[in-house]
Amino acid sequence: MTKPHILWFTDISMDDVGEVGGKNASLGELIRSVEPKGVRVPHGFAVTASAYFDYLKETGLDVFIAKTLKGLDTKNLKHLAKAGKAIRDKMRATPLPATLSKEIAAAYAKMEKTYGKNTDVAVRSSATAEDLPGASFAGEQETYLNIRGA
Repeated sequence: MTKPHILWFTDISMDDVGEVGGKNASLGELIRSVEPKGVRVPHGFAVTASAYFDYLKETGLDVFIAKTLKGLDTKNLKHLAKAGKAIRDKMRATPLPATLSKEIAAAYAKMEKTYGKNTDVAVRSSATAEDLPGASFAGEQETYLNIRGA
């Protein structure tokens, strides 16, 4: 059975950190603990780590990344920066598979039913290894606020 690409905050707990990251898991816990007490928290969904890995595999990016990193001297900052740029550029130029794109659009459409057409959302990273002992990635990824549409 394939793992889901979308998980709703209402269905997420700290047990899901490996699939949705710490921020999303914490949002799920928050919603589940305070909403029964009458505290309103905006709902949303997480695109899972499985969705990301499926994207890499379906588009061939996994092979491209492996080839780009093979034999890379990680102590050579110039080569490291060049490899990182090549991977980022390739990812930006590679569209999501149609099935994943449709799943995200459907989840956004479901949110629109609650919050109204073209509701604003925040698109944030939630790394699965973020803020672990010995590994902090806070502030490393982009956050996009007031995004409308899928």
